[in-house]
Amino acid sequence: MKVRGAKVSDVKAIHALVNFYAERDQMLFRSMADIYKNLQTFLVVESNGDAVGCCAMEVVWSDLGEIKSLAVAEASKGTGVGKMLVEAAVEQARRLGLPRLFALTLKPEFFEKLRFKLIEKNTLPMKVWSDCARCPKQENCDEVALVKDL
Repeated sequence: MKVRGAKVSDVKAIHALVNFYAERDQMLFRSMADIYKNLQTFLVVESNGDAVGCCAMEVVWSDLGEIKSLAVAEASKGTGVGKMLVEAAVEQARRLGLPRLFALTLKPEFFEKLRFKLIEKNTLPMKVWSDCARCPKQENCDEVALVKDL
């Protein structure tokens, strides 16, 4: 297994991974158009020629990046794919000179194992909330915010 930047040929797999969890109310849907538009922000883990996990690392502002759309194929859960993706996103953020990286998640324990710290969502800058406008749970958000100082 290896982590690499996403390619155009990965878009269908990324779409399927992300929307598998979105259908279960565990993350936001992403359209094919949105994935193509933001493809350069995505990382994938490839195993035997297949993308078995993905995440995006997006720059939010001069001092903050976000890990988004972290999804691992059911058959690859528990194999370290998620950890590989987050570690690669952290390294990418460091290369870009970002001092902090955050995630909004329903699984804070996973991020805490990777040394992210729980924070109050309302301490994040308003720029973060652009995705919230299209979330059906915006008034009853059940996600937790975690941040990692780089």
